[in-house]
Amino acid sequence: MAGKGALPLLLPRPQPPKPSFPEPQNLQPHNHPAPPSPINPLLQELLHPPTSKENTNSTQSPKTKLPTVPLSQTRPPTSRKPRLGKSRNNNNHRKPWSARGVSLRGQQCLQTLLNSDAHTHVDQLLDELLLSLTNECDLESLPKDLLGIIKGLAFHKKHQTALGVFEWMRNRKDSEFLSLFSGPLVAVIVSILGIEGRVSAAASLLHSLQKDGFSIDVHAYTSLINAYSINGRHQEAVTTFKKMIQEGWKPTLITYSIILNVYGKMGMPWNELLSLIQAMKKDGVSPDLYTYNTLISCCRSRCLYEEAERIFEEMKSLGFTPDKVTYNALLDVYGKSRRHKEAMDVLQDMEYNGLAPSIVTYNSLISAYSRDGLLEEMMGLKTRMVEKGIRPDVFTYTTLVSGFEKAGKDESATMIFEEMKSLNCKPNLCTYNSLIKMHGNRGRFVEMMKVFEELRSSGCAPDIVTWNTLLTVFGQNGMDSEVSLVFKEMNKAGFVPERDTVNTLISAYSRCGLFDQAILIYKRMLKIGMAPDLSTYNALLATLARGGIWKQAETILEEMKDGGWIIQPHTALLKTLVLVNSKSNLLVETEHAFLQLRSRGCSLDRTTLDAMLSIYSRKQMVAKVNEIMDFMNEKGFIPSLTTYNCLIYMFSQLGDFERSEEILREIQEKGLRPDLVSYNTVIFAYSRHGQMRDASRMFSELKAAELSPDIITFNTFVASYALHSMFVEAVNVVRHMIKHGYRPNGNTYCSIVDGYCKQGRKAEAYAFIRNLRKIDLHITEKEEYRLSKRIPKY
Repeated sequence: MAGKGALPLLLPRPQPPKPSFPEPQNLQPHNHPAPPSPINPLLQELLHPPTSKENTNSTQSPKTKLPTVPLSQTRPPTSRKPRLGKSRNNNNHRKPWSARGVSLRGQQCLQTLLNSDAHTHVDQLLDELLLSLTNECDLESLPKDLLGIIKGLAFHKKHQTALGVFEWMRNRKDSEFLSLFSGPLVAVIVSILGIEGRVSAAASLLHSLQKDGFSIDVHAYTSLINAYSINGRHQEAVTTFKKMIQEGWKPTLITYSIILNVYGKMGMPWNELLSLIQAMKKDGVSPDLYTYNTLISCCRSRCLYEEAERIFEEMKSLGFTPDKVTYNALLDVYGKSRRHKEAMDVLQDMEYNGLAPSIVTYNSLISAYSRDGLLEEMMGLKTRMVEKGIRPDVFTYTTLVSGFEKAGKDESATMIFEEMKSLNCKPNLCTYNSLIKMHGNRGRFVEMMKVFEELRSSGCAPDIVTWNTLLTVFGQNGMDSEVSLVFKEMNKAGFVPERDTVNTLISAYSRCGLFDQAILIYKRMLKIGMAPDLSTYNALLATLARGGIWKQAETILEEMKDGGWIIQPHTALLKTLVLVNSKSNLLVETEHAFLQLRSRGCSLDRTTLDAMLSIYSRKQMVAKVNEIMDFMNEKGFIPSLTTYNCLIYMFSQLGDFERSEEILREIQEKGLRPDLVSYNTVIFAYSRHGQMRDASRMFSELKAAELSPDIITFNTFVASYALHSMFVEAVNVVRHMIKHGYRPNGNTYCSIVDGYCKQGRKAEAYAFIRNLRKIDLHITEKEEYRLSKRIPKY
């Protein structure tokens, strides 16, 4: 590819830390600290402890030794990404913190600390406070003052200063400070460390306190569980929750709410969530509105809209009044479940009950329509929110850009991006990452790198997603030198590639045919102590399968078995081989792996069977397809949309377009919804055999089904019209594409030029290219030259 080595990847960068191993594969930490999170409900609760009595069983040790865990380090970077349209500030219903109970001297000290820009003078201020205490009464109030000062600093987000106060207390040898380390102070400090992203320090603090004889109560445990949760360490949150129960502590309502949210994020089975609710009720803890809202949100990832409806009705029957969070969560579930009518009904019900939809509400709806390619409805919602006085934010625009990008409407995506900037709505990383992905997936590498440069010049810094996108794009296009260059620049910019990056690198080098390099990345990953996950193993097994490196594949599978990832190692390998070889269209290799699965009595899942169906369909092996279908019917597998689409494709290739449409009708009769692939394949079947009227009929049905045609749909019509010498119609399709925001690609114009050439009409092919600029204002001289080279010369 011309000029691909000159892609503008060199970046102004900070000095990177010491590499873990030699470049270009060295994995290094980056230095881009994320801003602290707003105070969460748990911390607010700790700042306002309940007045009702609770059994905390706190005891204090006579020991004077205090833990020495360092608490004043800076927060390490985090890769957690905010969800589009979701506000992280969910504590608006909490009361403001009050200095009640803090002495006048304590309040003055707190105010001084709040007004200070740095926390370097904490020790001096607190020493002065201690010296100012003249009598025994003042000394007795000191622990309460210090606790109030830390709570006040936490409320005002002066986290580092609060940690400094705690360190000062920890370093004191006075016995009057000891009682604080078993009380609410520890819970507040753990919450602060969680907000700062320093969960390991929080866990070490509790461990040190327990080791020194202090009892950790339910509030401290709850704080640690929440710290793990907000930092994405969900398994550790569950482990801590179980440990807390084993030690005899009774979870509070807040504890249950946090762990319920964790279960939802982990994708735990629905019956596990219901069991948690039952345990909660058994403990005499009644769910509140927040609990029900969380439970509804947990239905989203599984598309459990019926369960969400039941929860919604149950909470109303118990006297709870749904709030904006409730409606937004329910609307989100319907949107993810592709129940757009029900989602709009929620919007109307929300308005009817006097709750004005927020930007979060509209962003959720727009995201749902974008996900299904319902672009007109998506833009209609944007218009509606503007009419109601709600200004689209960066999440709105980013969702619109992403929606148009997925539909192949690049011009519309670009127009939205320009509108966004013209209204002074500053794009964020997600916006730029969407555009980078758009240009990269279209092979427009120069434009992709221009967006990358604009990202940097705008003040944003590339994140892990940015780098991973570049690695993926170059890897999928077999551009191995660019993959290495991006990885090298990523390291020089001070980033430590996370596990996802390493997985992407393994896949990228694998697709480039650099199997040794992919394996080397894996070995260096192990060398620096980064544990592989299931995606790592899948990427590595795919690499070994592509390279035919069977011995190493067996070794990896044994490693997976030892690590508890799989029970039957050969089954995992063979299934991977079926999937990889099927996608690579390697019939003999795919059948060999599949037959070994069957001969060993391994259970066959739908994914494996669909992979076999796919390759047999592509090879037009009708008898083999019927064998797989009979086996699926015998074993009780209900055909999926993927299954039906394979059948549609096979019959379309065989020229049996009527049978292709019959299968499309069967999909509808079974209650499934045909997707764009289904319609595109039937359109292909009709159009390639000159049945353009039927193809146009299917196109109309596609639109009526609220699906948006993509570049493949239009290119099918263009190629078919050109194939049947209907060049006027082919050009009209191109005009229609451009008018409706679809950008023709190389295949679009090549079909027309090739159609003229096959009929020996070279002069008309040249005329078409000369006049192409009248149709497409964005055609470049380079594209015109490339098209002219397709015309044979004598």
